[in-house]
Amino acid sequence: MLSAELLFSELDATTAALADLVDREDADLPIPTCPGWTIRQLATHVGRAHRWAAEIVATRSFIEFRSVPDGKSPASAAERARWLTDGAGRLIDAVRNAGDELVWAFGAMSPAVFWARRMAHETLVHCADAQIAAGDSVEIQAGHAADAIDEWLTVMSRLNAGGHELAAVVPVGTSLHVQVTDPGPDTTHEWLVRHSASDGVEVLPGRRGGDAALSGPAADVLLVLMRRASPADGTVQVTGETGLLERWLELTAF
Repeated sequence: MLSAELLFSELDATTAALADLVDREDADLPIPTCPGWTIRQLATHVGRAHRWAAEIVATRSFIEFRSVPDGKSPASAAERARWLTDGAGRLIDAVRNAGDELVWAFGAMSPAVFWARRMAHETLVHCADAQIAAGDSVEIQAGHAADAIDEWLTVMSRLNAGGHELAAVVPVGTSLHVQVTDPGPDTTHEWLVRHSASDGVEVLPGRRGGDAALSGPAADVLLVLMRRASPADGTVQVTGETGLLERWLELTAF
């Protein structure tokens, strides 16, 4: 896992990049990777999510997403951009102030830095959504991408936050291997997701094998796992039972 300061830096930088796009692009720009959303709706979601996480951390209690204070996106693009960066700042301050305090984290209790990591990587992906929509290049540091993959596989999928159930995604007796070829320092670079009759579904960092395998540069693997890029684009390698990966991608939408 990345340090808190690196997560803060990622959250700050990707929010600023998203804010620049929100200020620059037409509010009705469609986001192809988030069907039905415009860039204004994407910005509203991200800004509200930052404030939701900040409120959870600051109050040490759960709050409904739609009840977040200051959760309404401003009317003008310039104000909306400032609203975005302000929300990220609130979350960073809240996590710093909370230190090692435990807070609500999708039904479990975790140190407050959980929300820095969750929102840093969520913003990273949604910034990529806006960049793709605007026709800009998507550049993600390998270490941040690898940590986002690790969080998605080992934390978020286990918490069922996306509404999916891993036991249905990975049939009994099968396994999926994910590997990044350019990990950042001190970052996990491979994972094995397997489902056995005796142990259920396990996500094992640092393990090889797998009936199907996905490998390539960390940023490209992340975009494929998040369904922002296709395995057919040629930036990643897929081997083994490709149907298993296709099933994973179909049933773990983000």
